[in-house]
Amino acid sequence: MRVRRRSGVVVALAAALTLGLAACDGGAAGGSRGAQNTVSSTAQKHGREHGEPPRLSVKDGEAGVEPLAGAKVASASKLQDVTLTNEQGRAVKAEYNPEKTEWETTEPLGYGRTYTLEARNEDGTSSTATFTTVSPAEQTNVAIGPYDGATVGVAQAVTFRFGSAITDTKAAEDAITVETSNDTEGGFFWQSPYELLWRPKEFWEPGTAVTVRADIYGKDFGGGVWGAADAENSFTIGDRVETVVDNRDKTLRVYRDGELVRSFPVSLGADGKYDTPNGTYVIGDSHEHLVMDSRSYGLGLNQGGYVTDVDWATQMSYSGIYVHAAPWATWALGAQNQSHGCVNASSEDAKWFQQYVQRGDPVEVVGALGGTLPGYDGLGYWNYSWEERSGGTEDPRAQ
Repeated sequence: MRVRRRSGVVVALAAALTLGLAACDGGAAGGSRGAQNTVSSTAQKHGREHGEPPRLSVKDGEAGVEPLAGAKVASASKLQDVTLTNEQGRAVKAEYNPEKTEWETTEPLGYGRTYTLEARNEDGTSSTATFTTVSPAEQTNVAIGPYDGATVGVAQAVTFRFGSAITDTKAAEDAITVETSNDTEGGFFWQSPYELLWRPKEFWEPGTAVTVRADIYGKDFGGGVWGAADAENSFTIGDRVETVVDNRDKTLRVYRDGELVRSFPVSLGADGKYDTPNGTYVIGDSHEHLVMDSRSYGLGLNQGGYVTDVDWATQMSYSGIYVHAAPWATWALGAQNQSHGCVNASSEDAKWFQQYVQRGDPVEVVGALGGTLPGYDGLGYWNYSWEERSGGTEDPRAQ
């Protein structure tokens, strides 16, 4: 895991995820092999006694060169001309050192391309190599949440959704950088082979500025999957707004900076049948109107399920738990649990709640009879213990 932090404010989901093929043509030279001559120099072919020919970092005929490795040239004497071109004749961007004894690419190479590297020095000797870059079986993009420029609540995790299953999770974690304005401590948690999140150890401090970079292009994530394109988002943490839903008195209370703002009666999941789980939830999507369909989580209509239009539905979990208006249940609010697991409220209170909270605000359900919301639920990640964070696993086929 690479988590760099910096002091000072960094100017702060969902980005649309697309799976595509990247075909860059240049090279920000990352790691590279030791420079070596791979082809006899022009001078040597003619029997002349000249200096050492330029040394190339790639071999003639080499295949599977990684795009971020780029290409380098070194020479004992001053280099006069160095070019790296692809099969279409496009020159890759590069630069010399001040003495012109070294040369290296400055943009990443493309996948599945053929390049020719030619170098000549002032001694009249030259070296040439033609090589090909790796051709991935599959490429993946990544979508970062929250969306760029967002202001979110103190419980919001940084989320990463990959377009392909990731085998080498360590490589994925190593490609990600989370920078915060106040050295926030955090760690990675995998929720599926496609979904990774980075969560602070404790709730964020209000006002924290966060910048997230996923430098995945040119990276091997195992199983033939390589990164298609880098991504970057910045966001800011808003005020500390926390909600507590207490089943013992069937009341929802909203606090800002520890001070009670409002409370109202609610009704939770029917006891012994549809018990609402305890634990920490996180506010997700909000809908003024929503059709709730129990079949989406496996409860058929012939099993007591429903398809119901509701107003002022504010998401608390991926498993379908919302705070929403339930005018049909006014008789039960504050007195009896009767829902399928959601937090029912009056229309007035549900509307106020939706308009007051924001994405990333925490909701704590206590005193209920439904166990604990699983950490792997998309908004239940605070129910993971800190010790459950990931350290990354390498692709076993790469070992």
